Amino acid sequence: MLAEVSLFGIFINAGLVSAFFAVLLLLLLRKGLAHVGAYRLVWHPALVDLALFMLLWGGVAFAADALQVRLFSLLG
Repeated sequence: MLAEVSLFGIFINAGLVSAFFAVLLLLLLRKGLAHVGAYRLVWHPALVDLALFMLLWGGVAFAADALQVRLFSLLG
């Protein structure tokens, strides 16, 4: 994965960018889980949110790394 992402000439850490996308996904997932009523079944909703965030962050980072490898192989 790239160490940094250039955003309008400002270099931002790639981990921060992937964490931002993970937070956006978490907000959507939380809304869906709250609508279904899944938070009534757990003891500590904040811990569930933290665990979901960590899983999403790892998934976004893995997907970004795989996408980068595929783009470099296509572009040669």
